[in-house]
Amino acid sequence: MISVNCTLVEIKSMQNKSFGKNILQGIRLRIGKIFHNPYHKLNIGPVEKIYYKHLIAGKIRSHRLFGKKLYFVSPTELMHGLKEIFIEEVYKQHLSANPYIIDCGANIGLSVIYMKQLFPDAEIIAFEPDEENFNLLQKNIESFNYKNIQVRKEAVWVENTLLEFSGEGSMSSRIGTGSSQHTVQVKAVRLKDFLKRPIDFLKIDIEGAEYQVIKDVADQLYFVNNLFLEYHGSFGQNDELNEILSLIVKKGFSYYIKEATSVYDNPFERRKKGVVNYDVQVNIFCFRLTVSN
Repeated sequence: MISVNCTLVEIKSMQNKSFGKNILQGIRLRIGKIFHNPYHKLNIGPVEKIYYKHLIAGKIRSHRLFGKKLYFVSPTELMHGLKEIFIEEVYKQHLSANPYIIDCGANIGLSVIYMKQLFPDAEIIAFEPDEENFNLLQKNIESFNYKNIQVRKEAVWVENTLLEFSGEGSMSSRIGTGSSQHTVQVKAVRLKDFLKRPIDFLKIDIEGAEYQVIKDVADQLYFVNNLFLEYHGSFGQNDELNEILSLIVKKGFSYYIKEATSVYDNPFERRKKGVVNYDVQVNIFCFRLTVSN
């Protein structure tokens, strides 16, 4: 009986110690989360985060990234882009040492910089039709002294033509309807004409034009190994998204979908969060599975 009582006391003591240990571990984790700064590797400390959060857009500024000057205009979009591309690493993948990459919708060049950090010998064609974004893209590529990059101030489309383009110097610049005061004419090129050799990575983020473009290049997709597609659409265009996914599968890809922008907290109520141009904005990651025997 005595030995049994001692055992129970010991068990209770161990439980108390375990409970206390768990509390301490929980406190350490909470403190760690509070002070953890994933932006640290991007040369952004707590003070810089607050500074950029309250900084007004509209003026060309620079941030020191990987020892080089990164030029930007919108601090909000800069922080969003840095988080998505360098912290969440949305484009992370394994490619050959000197991959061939086509970046449609390169914006100010964060995606180009990321891919060059991973693959210094990559050959990249970067399309960006927005005047302000294109100028920043050029400045950033020059600042980082990257080679083997072709930058083109053109929209990718289904034919070589001139298009009405809503150029607002932001990530939301897109083919326009003629109703915006920022609408200008831009040169457009047929993307299909560039898919004539093996492409390791094709990125298409063209703010609403992806449905027409992906249909036009469908017969050339056998050249593409990895495909990233950011789809933008309304609920009335759900058939387009279904068609895109069906097309992707027919061309030998498997796919994975992630929400690109959280448009609705409660989709059944359909109350948008802020000003968003689309009902559906998703990232589609397309890749070819290798089947081993």
